[in-house]
Amino acid sequence: MKLKVCGMREPDNIAALSALQPDYMGFIFWAPSSRYVSEVTPVLDKSIKKTGVFVDASVDYIQSSISEHQLQAVQLHGEETPSYCQLVQGFGIEVIKAFSVKDAFDFSMLEAYENSCDFFLFDTKGALPGGNGYTFDWSLLKEYPSQKPFFLSGGIGLENTQEIKELLNTDLPLYAVDVNSKFEVTPGLKKIEDITQFKNELYEL
Repeated sequence: MKLKVCGMREPDNIAALSALQPDYMGFIFWAPSSRYVSEVTPVLDKSIKKTGVFVDASVDYIQSSISEHQLQAVQLHGEETPSYCQLVQGFGIEVIKAFSVKDAFDFSMLEAYENSCDFFLFDTKGALPGGNGYTFDWSLLKEYPSQKPFFLSGGIGLENTQEIKELLNTDLPLYAVDVNSKFEVTPGLKKIEDITQFKNELYEL
């Protein structure tokens, strides 16, 4: 299982996190976000997939951001259609399509996206497209009908490691966990010690 740390912004914090070698590092390109990235992001180790998070952005903005920031993956966190996702796939990067979940979710809507993204991502439905700080009802994932690997996101903290391990012991194609707000000092500034502990506990190092 992979680890994604999202909502990065501060250069020193990014360098400290890079030393932990997460599989994905997320940068938010949605202006209303308190974690919005307005400057050029630093070059990362090639083993870390630099991921841009967008919400109903223009295709041109995504394409220029991929080029400017050397993105290797794009996470689409709005109401993007399957055809839109397919267009972004054409840029030669991984496409992660996010869906918001709370007390219920209609998994049948995923079928239309099966061939237009590389991964699904399930996040908590809340006031914001992401970073709401609490988990959704993970028992809903028992109804997951697809074999497409997915990211689990939404308010994940140190207290969730055992639950995540239990999910890994099921037949679910859980590909990665995505952490953000529960590991922050302030928006965009992560507690590296806590992420280190989380990673060690998750992989039992």
